[in-house]
Amino acid sequence: MVASKWAAVVLGCATQALAQPAYISHPDRQDAVKEAFQRSWDGYYKYAFPNDTLRPISQTSQNDRNGWGASAVDAISTALVMGNQDVISQIVEHIGSINFNATAPGSESVSLFETTIRYLAGMLSAYDFLTGPLSEYATDQASVDKILQQAINLADVLSVTFDTPSGVPINTLVYGANGYTVGDDTTNGIATIGTLVLEWTHLSDITGDNKYAKVTQIAEDYLLNVRNPDVGEPYPGLIGTDVNVTDGTFVDSSGGWNGGTDSFYEYLIKMYVYDQNRFGEYKDRWIAAADSSIRYLASHPTSRPELTFLAAYDGPGQLSFVSTHLACFDGGNFILGGLTLDNDTYTKFGLDLVEACHETYVATATGIGPEVFYWQDGKLPANASNNSPPPSDVATFYGTAGFWIASGGGSYVLRPEVIESFYYAYRATGDTKYQDWAWEAFLNINATCSAGVGFSAINDVNAPDGGGFTDFQESFWFAEVLKYSYLIQADDAVWQVNAGHDNQWVFNTEAHPFLVKGSPI
Repeated sequence: MVASKWAAVVLGCATQALAQPAYISHPDRQDAVKEAFQRSWDGYYKYAFPNDTLRPISQTSQNDRNGWGASAVDAISTALVMGNQDVISQIVEHIGSINFNATAPGSESVSLFETTIRYLAGMLSAYDFLTGPLSEYATDQASVDKILQQAINLADVLSVTFDTPSGVPINTLVYGANGYTVGDDTTNGIATIGTLVLEWTHLSDITGDNKYAKVTQIAEDYLLNVRNPDVGEPYPGLIGTDVNVTDGTFVDSSGGWNGGTDSFYEYLIKMYVYDQNRFGEYKDRWIAAADSSIRYLASHPTSRPELTFLAAYDGPGQLSFVSTHLACFDGGNFILGGLTLDNDTYTKFGLDLVEACHETYVATATGIGPEVFYWQDGKLPANASNNSPPPSDVATFYGTAGFWIASGGGSYVLRPEVIESFYYAYRATGDTKYQDWAWEAFLNINATCSAGVGFSAINDVNAPDGGGFTDFQESFWFAEVLKYSYLIQADDAVWQVNAGHDNQWVFNTEAHPFLVKGSPI
C-alpha cells in the first residue's frame, strides 16, 4: 500500500458485505492452549488463590486488584468457553464469597475502570453463559443467582464515583477505616470514562434497574457531544484525552488509539452491536472517528511504506509517530466496524493494520511484539521536527522492520491485542493465515514467557531470552490472551464473532462475551 491509498477512498460509504466464510478448527492447537490455561490456573490456585495475581517464579501472590481474586474472576469466561468444569466450579464458589465492601491490606485504591472491565464484566459474562448456552456447567441455580447479586453489590459500591457536579465519574475509590471515599482527582480520561457503558448498561438490562445504565450514559454524553470542541475535538470524531470532572470539558487536545483513549473508540461500535436501536449515535461517532483516523492518522514508515500504523496526536496537525501493543486492537475494531456496517473500506483498512502489527511480532528476536514502538513517517519531510529518524543504534533494525524500539520500550506484559486482531481478521475472512499467525504468536509466548509455575511478563522482546522475567502473571493473560488464542482455533459457536450479521454476543475490552440485547447484527 502506498501513502495515497487511503486518501483516495470515499470514507464512510457502504460497500458490498463479505460473505460468511467457512471456518476450520484445529483440535491439537486448542489442546495446547488449554494446557497452558490449566498450567497457569494450577499455579495460581496453589500459590496465589484467592488473592489477585500469581508471581510464578517466587511462587507467591500479589493483591494488585484489591484482593478480590482478580485472576479467578477474569478467568471464568475463558474456562467456560473451554468447558473446564473443575475451574468453573472453583471460580463460581469463589465469586459467591467475595466481600466487595472491603479491600485487602495494601490494596486500598480501587480503579472504577479496571474493576468494571475485569470483575463486573467477568461476572456478567459468566451469568450470561450459565443462564444460556453453557448452563450445563452450572451446578445449582443458587450459585448462578449469587453471581448476579455480586455484580449488583459491586456496582453499588462503585456507583458513588459518579457523584460529581457533571456526572463524569472519578476513577479512584479508596477504602479506609470508615469505608470507601472517592479520590480527589480533578480529571478523568476518555478510556476510563468511556469503557463503562457496555458493562453497566448490560447490568441494567439484566436486572431491569436503569440506574446503572443511566450514570454511565450521562458520563458518555460528554464524549459523544464535546462541550468545548475547539480544545476537545481536534479532528472530527477524534477527541482529547482528559476531561474535567466538574464541568465535563476537555483539558487537552491529545489522543489517538493508544492506552488512555483506546477503548472509548472500541466501545462506540460495540455498543451498536449490542443494541442498534438504542445506540445509533455511538455508531455515528465511531464512523466519524474511523474516517478521521484513515484521513489524518494513517501513516507509513519510510523503510516499509507498505505498512500502515495509526499515529498519535497533540492537536490538529501535531502528529507523533508512536504506537503501542495496546493500540494493536485497532485492526480488529476496524474489522468489526466494517462487518457491522457492510463497509469493505473499514474491513480492508483493519486488515492492513493487522498486517502491520503482525510485523511487530515477526521482526523481534522472540517473535513477540514490544510495548512501545516508533517509526519515521513517509509523507512528512524527513527534517520535520516531529519526524525524527531512528537512533543510529537501531537504524539497521528499522530498515528491515519498519519500526524501532526505544530503550525501555521492549517489554511484553502478556498483552492480547495483536492476537485479538488476528482473531477478528480470521473471523471476517476465514483466511487460515491468521490462525497460523496466532499459533506462531502463542508458541513464541509459550516458549519465552513460561516461567516457574505459570507465565510471566518479560523485559525485552528483542533479547533472545526475553531479557528476564518480572515474575508477574497478569489476570488478562487468562481473560484475553488464552481466550483469543483458543477461539481462533476452535469450532464455530454462537459466541464467536462472525461475518454473517448474526453476532449474538459482543466482547468487552477484557474479552468477556456478553449476550447482545438488540437483534443480532
